[in-house]
Amino acid sequence: MTENPRRPAALRRAKALPPWSLLAVGAVAGGLLGGTYGTLKPPTYTATAYVVAVPTEKSDPASALGFAQAYGRVAAQLAVLGDAQVWAGVPVKTLQQSVQTATSPDAPMVSISATSSRADLAADMANAVSRSLTQHAKSSRTATNVELQQFARAVRPTSPSSVSPAVTGLVGASAGGLLGGLLLLVRPRRGQEDEAARPAAVPGPALAADAHGAL
Repeated sequence: MTENPRRPAALRRAKALPPWSLLAVGAVAGGLLGGTYGTLKPPTYTATAYVVAVPTEKSDPASALGFAQAYGRVAAQLAVLGDAQVWAGVPVKTLQQSVQTATSPDAPMVSISATSSRADLAADMANAVSRSLTQHAKSSRTATNVELQQFARAVRPTSPSSVSPAVTGLVGASAGGLLGGLLLLVRPRRGQEDEAARPAAVPGPALAADAHGAL
């Protein structure tokens, strides 16, 4: 069957490529995009401070553990962040977006992590929130019989916590290869295309002799 002359030459060349070329092109394109994104995106740094809940003479370790869980949730409240913003030198909104807390079910400890594009600012924000949290806990020590003390200050991180361009490149290559594989699965095969492009068969006119014989 004669190939349709109206079919673009670029499309004909693309279909002439081997099937695995879609996987290779997708992996290479995804790797380039992922590596470029990892290179252009500014690095981020994470610093973590730790505070520990200590029971007084009128309390017990179980109560300290319970209050540590509560203080982990209170650390993100506006009352704590409002004082922390003065020591960190950033707005409360920045602290809400950059600071995260975590607690342990086995130890009365609260970790306060801050992330920023500046290593020194990440440490300052983590220390500011931990300081504000201990101050608020001290004001209610008489009622809770638990004291919150600083266990470890946040130090300035020396390396970024964000992923490297090599990792983003690998992720992009994997995603691009997966997309190429999906296109390869949904792409119609050449036999199916030829069958679809083949014109429908039209029966030829009957011979005059056959026509008269039928009569």
